[in-house]
Amino acid sequence: MEITQEIESRIIEMAWEDRTPFEAITLQFGISESELIRFMRARIKKGSFKLWRARVSGRVTKHTKLRGNNVSRGYCPTQYKHR
Repeated sequence: MEITQEIESRIIEMAWEDRTPFEAITLQFGISESELIRFMRARIKKGSFKLWRARVSGRVTKHTKLRGNNVSRGYCPTQYKHR
């Protein structure tokens, strides 16, 4: 699959989202967790990459098997409310 700027932007957005598991990114774009780490390292600033790694390392919601049953979707109920 060719990675357009739109797809690249969506992958980065999904990687930053707390409730979007790595498995969802793998399913949608065919990028494993280790490939995603390399992808992010190459495409975002060094400081941003360090912040992202610190944020997702050990975060239960980023791994489907570690999530609780109360996390049933990839976003918070208040995230996309219309104003």
